[in-house]
Amino acid sequence: MSEKATIIVHSGDMDKLNSSLIVANGALAMGMEASLYFTFWGLLRLKKNGLSQGPLSKMNFLGLGKLIMKMRMKKKNVAPVERLMSDFKELGGKVIACEMTMEIMGIERKDMAEELIDEYGAVGTYIQEARDSSITLFI
Repeated sequence: MSEKATIIVHSGDMDKLNSSLIVANGALAMGMEASLYFTFWGLLRLKKNGLSQGPLSKMNFLGLGKLIMKMRMKKKNVAPVERLMSDFKELGGKVIACEMTMEIMGIERKDMAEELIDEYGAVGTYIQEARDSSITLFI
């Protein structure tokens, strides 16, 4: 087993995506490898212009909760999701998009933000990543 973290990003909610990226960036900063496997609602964040589109998982209040959370995060110098993803990629993180979810949801590769995606794969791709990981998470 290697020093590697693999995270399933199942939710497209803003707070859960931020949490996934913060943990993954932390792993990379500590010298580990890290991969994010985007599936179901999380996969929607990999669509063109979709990275910052997710609502909050709780207390969204028709978008007002998300706005308040973004303001509080900015005040506390927490990087926005676009910066977290950029850092993740620059540090060598790997993004995998679930092909099965794409088929189920009718999403085509032309719909995706290709610059964010390193690989398209199915469950076997995730299993291989997880098999080689010392940390696995489902967010």
